[in-house]
Amino acid sequence: MSAISSGFFNRKLYKVLAIGLIIIFFIIPIIRLIIMSFLSDEGINFDYYHAILTDGRTWQVLQNTLIVVVGSTIISLILGTAFAWMVAYTDIRMKGIVQLFIFLPFIIPSYITSLAWVQFFGPAGLLTKMLDQLPSWNLYSMSGIIFVMGISHFPLVYLFTVNVFRKIPREMELAARISGASRWTAFSKIVFPMALPGVVGGSFIAFLGGLDNFGIPAFLGTPANISVLSTYIYQKVIGFGPSAFNEAAVLSVILGVIAIIGISLQWILLRKSKPIETTKLDYSPRYHLGKKKLIAEILIWLFFAMTSIFPFISMVMTSFLNAYGLDFVPENFSLKNYAYILSRNSTVESIFTSLKLAGVTTVIGIIVGTIFSYYRVRKPNVTMRLQEYAITIPYALPGMVLALAMIFAWMEPIPGWNPGIYGSTAILYIAYVTRFLILQVRSGITAFQQVDKEVEEAARINGTNGFGKWKRIMIPLIAPGVLSGAMLVFLSALTELTVSSLLYSSNAETIGVAILSFQQSGYTLYSTAFSSLIVGLIIVGYFLLFASGALRKRKVENGK
Repeated sequence: MSAISSGFFNRKLYKVLAIGLIIIFFIIPIIRLIIMSFLSDEGINFDYYHAILTDGRTWQVLQNTLIVVVGSTIISLILGTAFAWMVAYTDIRMKGIVQLFIFLPFIIPSYITSLAWVQFFGPAGLLTKMLDQLPSWNLYSMSGIIFVMGISHFPLVYLFTVNVFRKIPREMELAARISGASRWTAFSKIVFPMALPGVVGGSFIAFLGGLDNFGIPAFLGTPANISVLSTYIYQKVIGFGPSAFNEAAVLSVILGVIAIIGISLQWILLRKSKPIETTKLDYSPRYHLGKKKLIAEILIWLFFAMTSIFPFISMVMTSFLNAYGLDFVPENFSLKNYAYILSRNSTVESIFTSLKLAGVTTVIGIIVGTIFSYYRVRKPNVTMRLQEYAITIPYALPGMVLALAMIFAWMEPIPGWNPGIYGSTAILYIAYVTRFLILQVRSGITAFQQVDKEVEEAARINGTNGFGKWKRIMIPLIAPGVLSGAMLVFLSALTELTVSSLLYSSNAETIGVAILSFQQSGYTLYSTAFSSLIVGLIIVGYFLLFASGALRKRKVENGK
């Protein structure tokens, strides 16, 4: 009896400890942020809200934010849906390679994408140098921000939509065609409405991504004096005025409210939609393009060339120039920019800082996220669902809001006591784990849902329990899903900019902050060299992951 009561006590203790940690790391920072927005010298009031909401500059920033986010979301919606339809339904060739290039804007950090586009389309860019008569596109403008952000986020719509298209039974479309409906009518009346959950889900993720994005507005908007909420909050905080933090808190609450409204609209739109019941994915083509296939493929690769390949080639070529603006000829190329980058202690340290942050975040994510996912799937209850919602909040909210919440929570966790966390690397570790843990949790939940509960029961019956069960059965089964989530966490943390732009210190500069500092200081060649180096490492890592996945799949097929 004592052993049973002891085990029960331990389970209760672990449960209380887990809930306490979630409250401290995920809930309290948001509460402190909200309180800070109401706190003034006279106590709790609406003074800062009144000051912010009666300032004409605020409404201009809000207008800019909505124009940028809505405009970029529309571009992402159109491109993501179009590519999802082509990959899912047509017989275009090399779909695996096409999908790699679709994901490229998502894999490469958006601030590096902005830099690449400037080096290709800008006044001193490769395209302008090649075609002297072609007027250069001023990317330091509202249209530039909208388009680059739309290109960066369309993979999100694609990701949510392509498998939804594949799940739609082709018989329904064939029945409509037999009844006399045209292809467009069948698509608009049957296919698209059934794919709406994926399209809407992806579009709202792109919408939230636009709200969260700091890199593109910082790189393209700041030189043109175009501010959105994320960059305006950043400007307020680094301004260090007497009310800077309070005003930034108010703006962060406003930004958070817009994000919550977006999530609510998504829920309202999808509430009445019926999920597709079949779980079978149909990979066979439904439309044979015939003579149009070559034209479609040329247009697809021309799109990739203009949006990904040529801009990044231009950025790499610019990184070798002796001086910015010189012609792209061999005598103007050298390795001096890379030599400076790799010999500069702070730059090398920023790489190691980001690697350590990403590595520690990934390891903690694998351990904590996998344990949480297991209990979330195997022992679902209201408490576990509430804990999952709490873990989701820091990722659902824009990164600038989370960064400010971390400052308020850890500057003085207890009034009058400063543990020295704010201004050190520790706050970055806390913020990164808090922000990216949900990615690992969601991957873990998906992995465990694919493992039947009977597998565990069979292991117990055969005497394999405890660590043996995990080592021999569970870990091999969940490893692909868990490792995919871990790679997503690692890449997201490695190139993170939004959170670290407010939380970094002189001895804890990250890759994103270093590139931003070079660009804002006018050292374009150094920023392009550093960005090219990082892109090269990311692409190598991504292709290694792709190759290992293909090899693992081949081994499984051969085993069968």
